[in-house]
Amino acid sequence: MAQEVLLPKLGLTMEEGTIIEWVAQSGDAVKTGDILLRLATDKVDVEIEAEGDGRFEPVVPEGATLPPGAIIAWLLTGDERAPTGSVITAPVALPVAPVGDGDELRVVDSAAGDSPETQGNGRLLASPNAKRIAGDVGINLSGLRGSGPGGRIVSEDVEEEIARQLQAAPFVNSPVPGQFVSPLVRRHASVSGVDLSTVRGTGLSGRIRRADVEAAAAMLAAAVVTAPAPAAPTPAAPAVAAPTGQRAGQVVPLTGMRGAIARNMHASLQEMAQLTHGYEAEVGGVLTLRERLKVEWAGSGVPVPTINDFVIRAVGHALVEHPMLNATIRDGAIYLLEQVNVGVAVAVSDGLVVPVVRDADRQPLASIAAQTRALATAARNATLTLSQLEGATFVVSSLGSYGVDFFTPVVNPGNTGILGVGRVRDGVRWEGDVPHRTSVLTLSLSFDHRAVDGAPAAQFLRSVSGLLARPLLLLAG
Repeated sequence: MAQEVLLPKLGLTMEEGTIIEWVAQSGDAVKTGDILLRLATDKVDVEIEAEGDGRFEPVVPEGATLPPGAIIAWLLTGDERAPTGSVITAPVALPVAPVGDGDELRVVDSAAGDSPETQGNGRLLASPNAKRIAGDVGINLSGLRGSGPGGRIVSEDVEEEIARQLQAAPFVNSPVPGQFVSPLVRRHASVSGVDLSTVRGTGLSGRIRRADVEAAAAMLAAAVVTAPAPAAPTPAAPAVAAPTGQRAGQVVPLTGMRGAIARNMHASLQEMAQLTHGYEAEVGGVLTLRERLKVEWAGSGVPVPTINDFVIRAVGHALVEHPMLNATIRDGAIYLLEQVNVGVAVAVSDGLVVPVVRDADRQPLASIAAQTRALATAARNATLTLSQLEGATFVVSSLGSYGVDFFTPVVNPGNTGILGVGRVRDGVRWEGDVPHRTSVLTLSLSFDHRAVDGAPAAQFLRSVSGLLARPLLLLAG
């Protein structure tokens, strides 16, 4: 009996997911636990496993954005065919790729109950995914013979044509010009420092998969380790910032992570009465202590805390003293939370994620430093788990590395506060008529005025600043 494959709901806040890549292909025999697809949600990219055995038949294209519970594929047995009834439980706009000159194409939507008889009029039938792949590699679909129902051209037909052209052409150790590589694979290659033009894909028709990138990264690392040291290093040229991937004229859909950020930030400003306080904290003692730790902890394997780590540690202590900022509002009441879980905003290539340091009021500074490094690495490698992303009771966001002094962070829905951290800069402290050079940073506290008034918010900032001025307390306590 045909078994539905539904888009899973990952976490209570998930509203939609985008299919990054079908790992299993149409017609593959899959077993329970096999990876079917890679899915992008508002928080993480995850691999989805089969929950049964059967012949795999996807019914939506790569790139489709769907709500949880939507039917995305079937597991079939014997000669069963995928049902042609309603396969999507909510209205979803499927992406349509541009059509080349001379190609008259029509998207075939099995959810709409189209049949070969109703798709006639001499038009060429092709799935959206087949059209997109063909457009990426410059293949004219009018020259292909479809193997799908009613002669429909499916992605496998395009991939077979790619393989045929590769076999007919002289071998070149690089991907097909314009070859489709999933966003997840591209991001993994970027993080790993792997040039995709040097990777030979092992997927269908030479398609590059994540495992190919990982193998190339491992070879690259081995080459670095075994390479002899240069006799005399030459001065390096100034680093040039790489383009972010966006380009003029591009349309960026508000889906997946970007859509979730847009919805959450809009909801936050609509539903809360937010104010922001700015406060200067002196951190000369923190900088001095960090320099000592670099020397004393050298070779120990213990990470030296960053400025942000000291801030997170101070925030953990201050939230215990000021519980209204470690709270949530629901059902017309303010709930003071027992755990102090500090979220740490991390910028990634397509948005922002907030992994969580749990029990930040009880964690020693060295443990916080190790956790923030591990979480940031996982965020940039797209390997964060849902448990690492959920449960923040307060958030710390830093723009100091970008040279920003003061900014207005937006409170995450469900929290009552968020702290922005600026850059360390020179300041002046006067003792009588004598000026003394200091190091200061600006703390920007945005808070929900429904729960916290201006004076308690200022007292919280004073508590954090006071702890940063005595960093040995943070190191010991």
